[in-house]
Amino acid sequence: MTKVGICVNPMSGRDVRRLAARASNMTHELKRDMVARIAVGADAVGVGDIYIAQEPFNISNRALEHVALNATVHTVEIPISHSALDTERIIEKFIEAGCTSIVSIGGDGTNRAIVRQCRDIILVPLSTGTNNVFPLMLEPTTAGMVAAIAANLNKTEKGRTDLEKLSQRCKVIDLQIGSVTDLTLIDAVLLKNDSVGNLLPFDPECISRILLTRAEPDAVGMSPIGGYKKTIEAQDDCGLLVEMGGEQAFVAPLSPGLFGQVSVSAANTIAFGQEVIFTGPGVLALDGDRDHTLTEDTAATMKIARSGPRIMDVRATMQYAVDTGMIGA
Repeated sequence: MTKVGICVNPMSGRDVRRLAARASNMTHELKRDMVARIAVGADAVGVGDIYIAQEPFNISNRALEHVALNATVHTVEIPISHSALDTERIIEKFIEAGCTSIVSIGGDGTNRAIVRQCRDIILVPLSTGTNNVFPLMLEPTTAGMVAAIAANLNKTEKGRTDLEKLSQRCKVIDLQIGSVTDLTLIDAVLLKNDSVGNLLPFDPECISRILLTRAEPDAVGMSPIGGYKKTIEAQDDCGLLVEMGGEQAFVAPLSPGLFGQVSVSAANTIAFGQEVIFTGPGVLALDGDRDHTLTEDTAATMKIARSGPRIMDVRATMQYAVDTGMIGA
């Protein structure tokens, strides 16, 4: 049977960065509504099994408690750590159950945790985080349909061939700090005079260098700092290295509704596989999370590759489903 997983980060869109900016709060009620619509959309396309996870706020279980579905709903349980490890464990359970197609509800950081656990999946990421460059602003009903269509295609050889045409693997920055490996999906930022665990928006005066997989002028966060100089989109097989400094300053949206004055001395295209090194001292932030301290004697070595999960082209997938009779008359 076709299987789809729904992964909800209960804390996405609720951190202090939203209070420090002008972002609205993403409530558990709104997330429950999203889960219900995803499930109904997947069910309408004929998914056999829907997998959700038990978490402290019972978002998914409450969402589907009174929803009439033909699909069977399965709840996986994990030990709760109240950290990104919970997301990784949920994805591990989904994969063990046979899910190949997953809808995520979260921001850049949530999806980074998903990709850390597994890259060989089909991912439909829905935006609920603070800075959301990676996930999609998409109606959850459609997201559920797309995830189910992808899961159906993944069952046959011909379907997998068509799936490759309807999706693209996302870009990932792989990095190494000594013996430690990590990854990020959108940005790696070297911050001066900052600390690991700081949850406030970045102080523009502390931003030293930025490596981007996507530099988009219509985004919020680090991406538009590069995007105001040179546009790099999701489909482009390259990244952008931004060196801060210079004489000409401009304002950019560092968080929703929160602008800061920055200056850029250089913005250079980075090819896939090209090595980029960030040296300390400083803090390395990945997709908005300050995760690693770099001392004067440590450095982070990074490379960009198109090695992440498959991200569906929503419009193309829905048109394919109509043209092949998967949906419609």
